[in-house]
Amino acid sequence: MPAEWELHERTWMAWPSGGYTLGETPSDADAARGAWAAVANAVGEHEPVTMVVAAHELGQAERLLSSSVDTVVLPLDDAWMRDIGPTFVRAPDGAVAAVTWVFNGWGQQDWASWEHDARIGSEVARLAGVETVPSTLVNEGGGLHVDGRGTVLVTETVQRDPARNPGWSRADVEAELARTVGARRVVWLPRGLTRDSERYGTRGHVDIVATVTPRGAVLLHDQRDPAHPDHAVCATLRRTLEAAADAEGRPLEVVPLPAPRTLRDADGWVDWSYVNHYVLNGAVVACAFDDPADDEAAAVLAEAYPGRVVVRVDARPLFDRGGGVHCITQQQPARLSTGGPREEEAPWSS
Repeated sequence: MPAEWELHERTWMAWPSGGYTLGETPSDADAARGAWAAVANAVGEHEPVTMVVAAHELGQAERLLSSSVDTVVLPLDDAWMRDIGPTFVRAPDGAVAAVTWVFNGWGQQDWASWEHDARIGSEVARLAGVETVPSTLVNEGGGLHVDGRGTVLVTETVQRDPARNPGWSRADVEAELARTVGARRVVWLPRGLTRDSERYGTRGHVDIVATVTPRGAVLLHDQRDPAHPDHAVCATLRRTLEAAADAEGRPLEVVPLPAPRTLRDADGWVDWSYVNHYVLNGAVVACAFDDPADDEAAAVLAEAYPGRVVVRVDARPLFDRGGGVHCITQQQPARLSTGGPREEEAPWSS
C-alpha cells in the first residue's frame, strides 16, 4: 500500500444520504451536506474527486459541489468512504489494485446499516477500472495507516474486535495484512480515543490517533489536559510507539500533535483530532475546530509535509456525526512505471 503522500490519481468520497448523518431536521441535513461539500471542493482544487451519491441526493450534491468534483450514482447506507471503500495498493510493476475488505458496520453496531455499503469497495474498484484483491478480514480504511515501506499502524480493538474478526490472532491479522497491503512490520496500539470507543464510535480507529509522515516520524494525538480521559490514553499510546520500530528496524520518532483545547461538547468528552487530516497532491486538508490550538496544529502539519499548502476545513459537523476529514476521503494512487517517481519527486515537494 503506497503512503498517502504519494502521487494520487484521484480521491473518492461518498455523499451523506440519510439516517443519523443527515440528522432529524433540515438544518442538520444542510450542515452535513455543507461539511462534505467543503472537503470535496477543497480536495478538488488539487486533484480529481469522484463523489458516490445516492440517487435521491444527486440534486443536492450537484448544487453544492464544484465543477472539479464528478458524481456517480450508487446506493449508499452511510458516507464514510475511508471505511466502506476499497484500500488501493500497487503491484511491483506499478499497476494499481483495490483491496476489498469485509465491511460489517464497524463491528455490527446496532445503529449501523451496511446492506449497500458492504458492496461499495467492489463497486469503486470497478469504476476505477482496477483489479480487486478480496480479503476475508473485516476491516476499514480508517483502521490502518502505512508508511508505504511496509510499516502498518493498527489497534487491537479494531482488527481483533470479536464482533469483526472472532478468533483471529495477531499472527492471523498480520499474515492477511502482509498478503493484502504488503505489511512487513505491524505496530499494534492497544486502543483508540475515549469517545471513539463508546457506543457510537468505531471502537478505536487509528486514523484519529496516530499517523506516519514522509520522514518516518509518527504524529500522535496529544491530549495535554489531565481532566480529559484521553490524557492517560495518549500517554499509553506514546509509550507503545516509543518502544516500537518500523519495517526497517528503526525506532519510531513520536511527534506530538496537540489536541484541541475544547474538552467537551453536548454529548460528552470530544475526540476532535488534528491527526484526522488528509494528505493529497500538493496539499493537506486539515481539520479545524475554531479552537485556540488550530494554529499550532496547522504549523505542525506544515512542517511534517513540507512543500504542501495546509487547507483548513471546519470539521465540527463531521465529528458531530462520528468522524473527520480523513474518514470521508479515500485516495487512489497513481499508476507508476517500475521505479517511477514517488512523493519525493513530485513537483510540489521541491
